[in-house]
Amino acid sequence: MRIASRRPFRIGRSKAGLGLFATRPIKKGAFIIKYWGRKLRNKDADELETKYLFELNSRWTIDGSPRRNIARYINHSCRPNAETDVVKGEVLITAYRNIQPGDEIAYDYGKDYFNTFIKPHGCRCMKCKEAKAKARAEKTAKTKATRRRKKTKRAKRP
Repeated sequence: MRIASRRPFRIGRSKAGLGLFATRPIKKGAFIIKYWGRKLRNKDADELETKYLFELNSRWTIDGSPRRNIARYINHSCRPNAETDVVKGEVLITAYRNIQPGDEIAYDYGKDYFNTFIKPHGCRCMKCKEAKAKARAEKTAKTKATRRRKKTKRAKRP
């Protein structure tokens, strides 16, 4: 017999590795989870070899690397369904729009993080994957059309 979790999310396999997925509907504006960890000075955080850092302001950063920090599993998305708010030194993650069961919970990590860590390897969020698939399909269609035109030109020559 399976016991229902009191949390509206679960950790699961994602296109980008592990991710956080909704298990129940989450309404727009609803609190989802708190991102927590050791609070460090930015200069100390810059020396760490971890990617689970959340910069609070120009002076402080949260090291969210402990595995008990379930919020660390929330991935980046260029079309997010959640957002972060820093309130009194705490990072609160809330729903940016309605989230359905099975949807991956994601927020935008910001320009600096994106350019430093994500862009060099390519973004793996659903919006970017859809855009890449669409571009590939258009390129394939264009190539096929060009080949058809070349074949008909050759056939018309005496």
